[in-house]
Amino acid sequence: MALVATFDWSFLWENRDFFIEGLENTLKVSAIAIAGSFVVGLALGAARAHRVPVVSQLAAVYVEVIRNTPLLVQIFFIFFGLPQFGIRLEPFDSAWVSLTIWGGAFNTENFRAGFEAVPIRYREGALALGFGPIAAFLNITLPIGGRIALPSSINTYVSVLKNTAVLGPAIGFAELTNEAYRLGSDTFRYVEIYTLLAVIYLVIVWALSALIRAVEAHLALPEDRRARRRAPIGEAA
Repeated sequence: MALVATFDWSFLWENRDFFIEGLENTLKVSAIAIAGSFVVGLALGAARAHRVPVVSQLAAVYVEVIRNTPLLVQIFFIFFGLPQFGIRLEPFDSAWVSLTIWGGAFNTENFRAGFEAVPIRYREGALALGFGPIAAFLNITLPIGGRIALPSSINTYVSVLKNTAVLGPAIGFAELTNEAYRLGSDTFRYVEIYTLLAVIYLVIVWALSALIRAVEAHLALPEDRRARRRAPIGEAA
């Protein structure tokens, strides 16, 4: 006799508090880590692009270490390893620190590439007009290079958000996936739970991507805007 699976979707509403708590924690950690990875990437990307002595070399080592080791290992090191050096972090702090360090490494390369893509004649022109190195960076390199770096940065921010899903199993942080797993372990309603979990992540990622792409369109360089207007409808998409 064939077994027919039965689904109880009202069960999700009855247990909405689990998802609400997990979603709040996920959004908090993501917001802090995205902001932190932006600051880290901006500062170290500028140092690498302008070959700042010592800082540029240290940033290169940081990028290589973080980008070539698993995120899970980094989370374990921060949560379980740092206490041996007298540094003990709560799960929430370990979560945002880990993701900030991870996202910052990728953003460093995003911004470095963006700043290096700014034509050198622009910087030379700024210096010829009497701008100092810092003023030239703030007024020329940052506005243009930051726009160039936006598309790759979007992918980093989305990855930061999605990577919150490994925090629960790793260090017991009550983020969205961990709360869903705990509820599933108690009720065995895995299809309903993980279907809703996937939908929530899709909505969050789509919303974040749409927001950042709206900012990207608003900050687009004039020539890019003209290219979009001239492009055929199929290509513009």
